[in-house]
Amino acid sequence: MNYDLIVIGSGPGGYVAAIRAAQLGLKTAIVERESLGGICLNWGCIPTKALLKSAQVFEYINHAADYGINVQAPQVDFNSVVKRSRGVADGMSKGIQFLMKKNKIDVIMGTGKIKKGGITEIKGSDGSVREYTAKHTILATGGSSRELPNLKQDGKKVIGYRQAMSLPEQPKSMIVVGSGAIGIEFAYFYNAIGTKVTVIEYLENIVPVEDEEISKALLRSLKKAGINIMTGANVESVDTSGNGCKVQVKTGSSVETLEADIVLSAVGVSTNIENLGLEEVGVKTDKGKVLVDDFYKTNVEGVYAIGDIVKGQALAHVASAEGITCVEKIAGHHPEPINYNNIPGCTYCSPEIASVGYTEKAAKEAGYEIKVGKFPFSASGKASAAGAKDGFVKVIFDAKYGEFLGAHMIGANVTEMIAEVVVARKLETTGMDIVKSIHPHPTMSEAIMEAAADAYGEVIHL
Repeated sequence: MNYDLIVIGSGPGGYVAAIRAAQLGLKTAIVERESLGGICLNWGCIPTKALLKSAQVFEYINHAADYGINVQAPQVDFNSVVKRSRGVADGMSKGIQFLMKKNKIDVIMGTGKIKKGGITEIKGSDGSVREYTAKHTILATGGSSRELPNLKQDGKKVIGYRQAMSLPEQPKSMIVVGSGAIGIEFAYFYNAIGTKVTVIEYLENIVPVEDEEISKALLRSLKKAGINIMTGANVESVDTSGNGCKVQVKTGSSVETLEADIVLSAVGVSTNIENLGLEEVGVKTDKGKVLVDDFYKTNVEGVYAIGDIVKGQALAHVASAEGITCVEKIAGHHPEPINYNNIPGCTYCSPEIASVGYTEKAAKEAGYEIKVGKFPFSASGKASAAGAKDGFVKVIFDAKYGEFLGAHMIGANVTEMIAEVVVARKLETTGMDIVKSIHPHPTMSEAIMEAAADAYGEVIHL
């Protein structure tokens, strides 16, 4: 065997798995066809946050007078904003290169395909084909922008998230189809820098995986910011024959035509499992996902899969956790299976949203008798001082035992606050444990304590 482990794909699942394997003494190689770090570091999580920060800075400057500071009218240099974002991504990718060298992981550039007998075939960009062997192979090939039959992407007028990060010029108008995290983040970014934005969502609520109260609060905030939002709406067709796009949108029994320079398709992610050799080797799949056990082993000995291509939330931190769990099991350790009901989800628009665990509706449907507490940031001293009074924290507890069932937040910096709840739930912390844990004042995070106190009728600042 050339290696103990070959990892195909170097995104946040693959590169983390490779590093943990190397730490555990496995001779490891990683295969990547484009850039180390995968979509997340190069075209996803990291560069989008750089774009969003630029939009946030622009908003700060536009509201500087609210803080007693006078600033001349600012202007957005769109190309410089994009350039900064690409620079951040490039820096992170170089960081992964350093980590590979530090951990003595061989990086093999090319497109990987598994074959029987633990063989991985790698085709280089020059057409050359090489074969390597490994006792274990982890598939971590991630996902790509999903296409709908009536919303085909041409990469110019109808685009996916990748093109949305590097357009040659700022569009005057944009229609965003889909209101999940990707759609909402781009809608916020482009609207904040002056593009006229319309969001079209097929379901009745935007960010449909979130608690309904969070969805409604975000809807109000985005509409207040000037974003046009259509829910319960379906894109029937897109005509790109003219200078821009004409989009036929059906709402109820009526159909209307919307026009925009660009249409961004943000209707989800498709798994990258084609041409991996799954059929030839006999790896079982279902509805585009590779079937695995609790430790990511497939039905084929020595073959594993993690990240977007397996069942579970398609999130970078989930892929990383799966990679670590998988490798530790391979190395003979005894990791716990991942609890997918304790995975935090974050959307980095303004205001931010963050959540973990049961929504109020889901908790009731699961049969729990619940206590619900809420604390608005309008009652927070730190939020008032920061000029960020929009939003609230909502917490849900089991009324009988005090189990922390879930938390849902909307407001400034809540994506930094949600980890407290994740840890609390992991440690089986009760509602009263949170109430009696002294939080620093003034902070945004004390809203979690106040919300918990509200659930038990002990809130002080409401």
